[in-house]
Amino acid sequence: MPVNPDLQGRVFPETSPYLVGREKIREFSAAVLSQSPLNFDVEAAQAAGYPDLVAPPTFGVVIQERTLEQLLEAPDAGIDFSRVVHGDQRFTFTRPIVAGDELTATLTVSSVKQLGGHSMVTSESSILDATGAHVVTAISTLVVRGDE
Repeated sequence: MPVNPDLQGRVFPETSPYLVGREKIREFSAAVLSQSPLNFDVEAAQAAGYPDLVAPPTFGVVIQERTLEQLLEAPDAGIDFSRVVHGDQRFTFTRPIVAGDELTATLTVSSVKQLGGHSMVTSESSILDATGAHVVTAISTLVVRGDE
């Protein structure tokens, strides 16, 4: 069954705030094998002009994941998660994510395409700080495999 093409253009509700913690940044940084002191050492981050630890560029996916849950759980989406593979991931930054940020995100489905028996769903999660200022947009494409 193909993904519902009417998803294209749909905007999901803003997520509840996510408070970015130092330990989460350190854990994520270790998991992605970062060696930057900005990700682990508060004094190094502050010496570089940041208010606190700086998250690696891909940390935005942690917040984006909360918006993707809304899409995957939408009853009319037609997305069988057991058939989903990750096709692409990109980020567009206004500034880095830092510890202490309180972030919310809003997902917009920008494209639903059929390719052969597969569906490709591209969505953009606009991630804002507590003042409403843009921090990063996380863009991902999910491939929903068709019947074999």
